[in-house]
Amino acid sequence: MTYSIVARDAETGELGAAIQSAAFAAGVRTLWVEPGVGAVASQSFSDPSYGPMCLLALRTGATAAAALAAATRRDRMSPYRQVGVVSATGTAAAFTGSACVAEAGHLHRRNIACQANMMASEKVWPAMMDAYRGAAGTLADRLVSALEAAQAAGGDWRGQEAGRVVVVKAESSGMPWNDYVCDVRVDNHPAPVAELRRLVDRSQALRAAWSPSPGQTPDEAASAARGAGLEESHAAVAGLTVAVIRGDAHAARTILDRALAEDPRYLELARRLPGVADLLGLEPVLPRLEGWRSAPVSRPGAGRAGSRGPRSDPGRR
Repeated sequence: MTYSIVARDAETGELGAAIQSAAFAAGVRTLWVEPGVGAVASQSFSDPSYGPMCLLALRTGATAAAALAAATRRDRMSPYRQVGVVSATGTAAAFTGSACVAEAGHLHRRNIACQANMMASEKVWPAMMDAYRGAAGTLADRLVSALEAAQAAGGDWRGQEAGRVVVVKAESSGMPWNDYVCDVRVDNHPAPVAELRRLVDRSQALRAAWSPSPGQTPDEAASAARGAGLEESHAAVAGLTVAVIRGDAHAARTILDRALAEDPRYLELARRLPGVADLLGLEPVLPRLEGWRSAPVSRPGAGRAGSRGPRSDPGRR
């Protein structure tokens, strides 16, 4: 009833998983991904405990094969299960129980496992493997390419409904809410794979806009955000962020004036962005907003005591 992929990016160390099914909310209780540990997909009359159990084993040093074998041994219903596992060290394993609905099968190689059941064709899981290994781009991009290939090869013979793509950083920061690189989900859609592609593209564009490269000029950062289809508010933030990093008050004023011409309320956003009020001589909002993104900004009072504990990242909500 489902096809999925778990993978590790050999270059960045990021871990990810993706799934699509004719089952509603297929991304819930099927994918588990933990930075520095591994990724698990559990499907086909899914037992959600496979995720936490396999991650626990990986966390204590087990290979993907050992973690999966231990999980299936304690499950008397394992013939109905299908599971894929990849570890942060690149080991991979998959299992397809004998009671899974045909067509059902899996493939795994170092850093990747693909699995599918109730498919229209036995070509689905090999197509996923080939597409992922031949795709370019980020880990999220390649995971979607695998889903697209699965659907093109026939997919679930019942049709499509739901899916999810999730990617986390290579190592844990100790603040799990900050470790997601991409996490998008579709629960009821006539073409969920196409919708997941759109959401992944937007997620990555937003991430770039709210944490732009300081190697860009402010205009380049703002133009890149617009070119990615983002709204003017995100383009303004991208440009203002780079302007602050570079200390370019003229560029910051130009970007802000353009935004204010569209809506005067952008001034209230600008006053809250770290460094913008100081750079442009605006009245700041106190207390100053800190810890909301990764781009370094020098500002008065940074690092002072008084704001304690881990901070969330509103730029990624």
